[in-house]
Parts: sequence; structure tokens; C-alpha cells
Amino acid sequence: MDTLFSILHVTSAVFVVGPMAIMPMAAMRSLRHGDNERSIKSGRSVRLLSYLSLIVMVTGFGVMGMADPKYDLTITTPWVLGSLVFYVVAVLATLVVTVPALVHPGRQTANPAYARAAISSGLATLCLVAVVILMVWKP
Repeated sequence: MDTLFSILHVTSAVFVVGPMAIMPMAAMRSLRHGDNERSIKSGRSVRLLSYLSLIVMVTGFGVMGMADPKYDLTITTPWVLGSLVFYVVAVLATLVVTVPALVHPGRQTANPAYARAAISSGLATLCLVAVVILMVWKP
């Protein structure tokens, strides 16, 4: 069962969190060109991927719970806790700042929406890279 959870965890990270990190950067082109319809559709997709990314967290807790007791993994293990904090920051930045900037780009100018989307999606991507580093390195 632990192998199944590990496979689900890694697969969902690749196919859900990966696009969640990359799609806002592709959607910013529509903001630059004033293509509000495409921006809105991209924002909705990013929102869906952000909610689906909770699968990664749930399966991660499953993997942690089934880990060999010799590893003594708990939620307070530094690399696990750090990963959770970075993940929460990434999802919040995406849902609270990036998605609204894409879904409500504004009618007159896209520059403020573009700046918000660029900064928040960049922050979210950096946080997700930090999660990957912590998951692999396990300091």
C-alpha cells in the first residue's frame, strides 16, 4: 500500500502541481495582449489545478503515515513542516492573488493584473521548487 501511495503522490505532483506552477506564466501572455477571454479561462484552469493539488498533500500524509518507524517521521519533522509551509504559501499566493488577476484582468489596462500575476506566480513557483528540494534532500 505504501508503494501505491508513493506512486500516487509523485504522479499527482508531476501532473497536477507542475501545470499549476507553469500555466500562470503562460497565461500572462494573454494579459499582455489584452486577451481577456483566454486569461479568464486560464485562471479557471489554474484554480482547478490548485484545488486538485490537495491530492498531493493528502497522499503525502499517507506516505508519511506508512513510512518505516525507523525514520521517525511526523508533521514536526523539519523538512516535512517546511514543505507544508512552502506548499501552503504557494497555494494561497495562487488562489488569492494569481487567479483573481487572471479571472478579473480589468478593462482599461492589463498592467496591474499582469504585475500581480507575475509576482504571485513567481513566488508560488519558487515555493514549489523549495518543496521539491526539501522532499529530495530531506535535511
